[in-house]
Amino acid sequence: MSINSTNYKSNIRLENILIIGNGGRENSLAWVIQKNQLVKKVYLIPGNAGSERINKCERIKIDINNKNELIGKLNFLKIDLIVIGPEIPLANGLADFLRKNDFKVFGPGKDGARLEYSKSWAKEFMQDANIPTANFWKVNTLEEAKKIIHSSPSPLVVKADGLASGKGVFIPDSKDECFRAAESILNGKFGESGNMVVLEEKIQGPEVSVFALCDGERYILLPTAQDHKRLNEKDKGPNTGGMGAYSPAPLLTEDYLNRIIKEIIEPTIDQLNKKNIDYKGVIYFGLMITKSGPKVIEYNCRFGDPECQTIMPLMDQNFVFLLEKCSMGNLNGDEKINTSDKVSGCVIATSRGYPFEYKTGFPIKIGKIDSNDCQIFDSGTSLSKDGELLTDGGRVLSIVCQDKNFDMVFEKAYKNLKEINFDGIYYRNDIGNQVRKNFYKEN
Repeated sequence: MSINSTNYKSNIRLENILIIGNGGRENSLAWVIQKNQLVKKVYLIPGNAGSERINKCERIKIDINNKNELIGKLNFLKIDLIVIGPEIPLANGLADFLRKNDFKVFGPGKDGARLEYSKSWAKEFMQDANIPTANFWKVNTLEEAKKIIHSSPSPLVVKADGLASGKGVFIPDSKDECFRAAESILNGKFGESGNMVVLEEKIQGPEVSVFALCDGERYILLPTAQDHKRLNEKDKGPNTGGMGAYSPAPLLTEDYLNRIIKEIIEPTIDQLNKKNIDYKGVIYFGLMITKSGPKVIEYNCRFGDPECQTIMPLMDQNFVFLLEKCSMGNLNGDEKINTSDKVSGCVIATSRGYPFEYKTGFPIKIGKIDSNDCQIFDSGTSLSKDGELLTDGGRVLSIVCQDKNFDMVFEKAYKNLKEINFDGIYYRNDIGNQVRKNFYKEN
């Protein structure tokens, strides 16, 4: 990376970092940020049971909605940079509030977060900027939905307009399924997030994830990734928040990535500027590689999970400098991310029943883990009164490994997963099948 840490020592203070969020994404961010020698403490609100296993990390119990208490605490802790992980506080305008109180914040304001919290707004945003995406219709009544669904030559993708924790997208196989999905959303399945439904033309092709760190005008790309959204092997079953990922994505050659930059990434940032949206944070581009070229499936206003857990171990200790530079609008345009020469893969272990109803509170037993180039990032865990590690979410933890090639990465990840056990543990055995040369030989 072209950032010189000695220059930074004299120019900025980065001793105390705050990360807001409680998942694996936030733990992986804390893990990479604490590597920097300038950083003395990484606080997490609220974090999870795995947060304090990370060097320099401490959890804070405080309600981020109690604004006076929050500001008082952050001033007392002398917080130098705040990184907001999840979409809900961003959609609620937390970054705006903290900036007004003179904190450096990595995360867009409420206006920029609209890219994620309103799918209909994002689709119109793309349409206005001529950014390639699937054709769409927005409806807020069942009658409208029925008319469009039945006039379409094939089943449409059905999406709740607002935030739904990655579970508001339905890809039906028939028009009847299409209508039932729209009906369930409009009848309150996702609360106010379902007041409007977006119906989309179904497009075909592999999906990839691209992340741009943005300072309002300039940007820098992270390594690409591919996520596995479906619950079951062979990409069957319902959509989830993500069952695993790998990085970088070999599918995206340098030439193709340059096409994505020209057709999608730069027009997105230009359009944000045209709308006077000063976007300081990460923009996630969920893309589909179709026969006619790359198309945007969705934007996120934060790091994807589990892609974030997958990518962070490839970052060096200077990653936190990029977050700080984005928060201040200070990218100069020639920064380079000096990534590991290894590849990375992540497998998520979930609770039985996820993404629907599931039980929590089961003890987690961890045996002998090969920790060489391997991380466990807790997602949904807590501690009992006796200090026992318990399940406390649908996605419980992620195993992330790095090595020279993807076969070695996933061999190590699945070997380690066999050392982890809790009642109802479930994970896919085919994560990364596209890049594992030995996968089809063994299966």
